[in-house]
Amino acid sequence: MNKMYLTGLTFVLSLAQAGMALAGEVDAASVPAAKQTISKNYLTAKEAVAMKQSMGGKALLVDVRTAAEVEYVGTPDLVDANISYMVDDYSAWDDKKSRFVMSPNSGFLTKVGDAMAKSGLDKNSEVIVICRSGDRSARAADLLSNAGYTKVYSVVDGFEGDMAKEGENKGKRVVNGWKNAGLPWSYNMNKSKMYIE
Repeated sequence: MNKMYLTGLTFVLSLAQAGMALAGEVDAASVPAAKQTISKNYLTAKEAVAMKQSMGGKALLVDVRTAAEVEYVGTPDLVDANISYMVDDYSAWDDKKSRFVMSPNSGFLTKVGDAMAKSGLDKNSEVIVICRSGDRSARAADLLSNAGYTKVYSVVDGFEGDMAKEGENKGKRVVNGWKNAGLPWSYNMNKSKMYIE
C-alpha cells in the first residue's frame, strides 16, 4: 500500500475513534417529509450504535418514546435516558388516529438539559434522538435545534422501524429499525434512565 493511502486511512480511523460522524447511509434528500429535520443530521439505527459506541459518554442517546412504549416494547441497551417528547392522555381519544390523544411534553427541554448536565455535556455536544419510527424523533430534534443544540441527530428508522407496505407482513413494523437490525435491546427498564414527572 502506498504511504498516502495509509495516511488517509489513519486520518479516517482517528476521526471515527474521536467520535466524529462520517458520511453515512442516509441521503438527506431521500428522507420522507415527516422525518426531515432542521439540522439535516440523520442516522440509521446501525449508525447510531456506531456513533454511541465510539463516543461513549460524549454523546447522549435519548429515547423520546412514551414510558408505556419503553415498558412494553423494549428499549435500546445503549440509551442514556427516556424522555418522552409526547405523552399519552388516557382520558381522551383521538378519533382520527384511533388512539389515545398525545400531547407535547412541556418538560422535554428541561429534562434533556438535566440529562446533558448530569453527563457533563452541553448544547454543542452530540445528542442522538430515537422514537418508534423516526417521526417523533424528527420533531424532538427540531425542538432541540430551535433551543440552541448544535449537533442533534435523528434516527430515521427508529426503534421498531417502518411498516411493510405489502406482503404477508403488511402493516407490521418489520422493514428496518433498531430491533429488526438485531441491535442490542431489552425489556429491562433502568429507573435512573426513565422519565418520571
